[in-house]
Amino acid sequence: MIPFTHEPLNLFTNYSQAAQHFPESAIVLDEPLRAFPELHTTTTYQASLESIEQRAYQLAALGVKKGDAILIYKSPRFDTYLLAVAASYLGAVPAMISYHLPQSTIEVFLERLENPFILYDEETAIRIDPIQYDTAKKISVERLLATSSKPVPQEQLAVDEISYMTHTSGTTGIPKLICHSANSMGWRTVWQKTVMQKMEGRRIVAFHISPVHSRFNIGISSLMALGFPMLPIANPKLENVARMLNAYHPMALETHPNHFVQWTRLAKEQPELFTKTRYYHSTFDAINNQTMVAFLEASQTQNPIFLQVYGQSECGPMILKAHQLDTLSSSNARDMGVGLEQLTQARICDEKGNELPRNTDGHIQFLSKGRALTYYKEDERFQKTVFDKWWDSGDYGCMDEDGHLYLKDRQVDLIEDVNSTLAIEDYLLDHLPFLAEVVLVRGKEGKAQPVLALIEGEKMNEEQWFAAVSDLPQLHHPVVMTWDEIPRTATMKVQRLQLEKEFN
Repeated sequence: MIPFTHEPLNLFTNYSQAAQHFPESAIVLDEPLRAFPELHTTTTYQASLESIEQRAYQLAALGVKKGDAILIYKSPRFDTYLLAVAASYLGAVPAMISYHLPQSTIEVFLERLENPFILYDEETAIRIDPIQYDTAKKISVERLLATSSKPVPQEQLAVDEISYMTHTSGTTGIPKLICHSANSMGWRTVWQKTVMQKMEGRRIVAFHISPVHSRFNIGISSLMALGFPMLPIANPKLENVARMLNAYHPMALETHPNHFVQWTRLAKEQPELFTKTRYYHSTFDAINNQTMVAFLEASQTQNPIFLQVYGQSECGPMILKAHQLDTLSSSNARDMGVGLEQLTQARICDEKGNELPRNTDGHIQFLSKGRALTYYKEDERFQKTVFDKWWDSGDYGCMDEDGHLYLKDRQVDLIEDVNSTLAIEDYLLDHLPFLAEVVLVRGKEGKAQPVLALIEGEKMNEEQWFAAVSDLPQLHHPVVMTWDEIPRTATMKVQRLQLEKEFN
């Protein structure tokens, strides 16, 4: 039984209601926010709400009004989200843009959105300043903070109108702008709050997630609706993460799978940082077993849980599986789990949308009440993956007799004679302790090309490598790169097609 009813999600209204119900709930920051310097590094729901209202009044004084699109294109910190909440107060439509996207992509977005406002800071100014554009619609954080203002009333869009935009990773070209409404986002918070409600206690929750990802908005909105204190971590470097965890010992920790892989070193070398963390949450992607084991072993709480959630920006969180130490020894890392009661489902189909029998590989399709509305001005591309109420995820896998979904690959990443590149990557990460990352892409002659990144301070052990791959499909000789040399999306997923180009 789902304990929450659906309510449309207006970002500002949700924030305001949370501040009314839990005014003293804490928000702790690992560094000051450029757009909200008055908050310092410790604030509350109520105090931050007052600052959000002030930013909204300043945006209004600069001409932002109901129905206007506003690109939020700045350094990846918590104030990115707070500025989106301020924009929503005015009935404007925040478009959440990753700070690492190039100037050429931003110019396409500006044209596609028909001359929106653009809000940026000193980290992205180098790509905004050269753009020939209406200066009144270029709003730097410095200009925003210096603007005098007066209060204006809250404005709201209709619940089925586009009210929030995120974007795809853009691994195959210009990213698509994903459109969300208050109603579609509201269904996602039902899913999220249902999961969070099962957590025992209301101690501080820590997370490092890209603030422009749709997951961030749904996670923050749901945490606040339930009154959780929050610790958003902006800097994922090991020293900073250790500092914050040592100071606050959160009850829950969430980040992208690749950051968990990087932070495994902390779990092994400084397990005391995680002794009070009972809940771990891997965002929207698969994660290998030994990474989960490291964090669960570091926890000294009763029955710690590693929740793996698989989903997609177009549909939200979809499939979940809870792992514990006593289940991981026999767990298949490709098993994503099951949908959440009547809210989300998956099925396996052929390329025409015909459902396939159990244990048959094919396209993974999702059924979600929180599905996005469209790709902005690219509805034809969006509709190509719509099959009535179902959405083709672009992923490839199968479903067993018990309804568990197995993720094997992205459809565009399939390699001949390799049943699942992801399964091989999991196996190698679990068995070779010197690896921080392993990625299989199509190399010359269509054969799989392994790309490796080593754990800092470790050396490549070729003897162990060739022993581990002896029974695997034929692979090219591995190429070793640094972690930072491997191209990634805003959520730290490897841009496989871009990497593939280097070997063909």
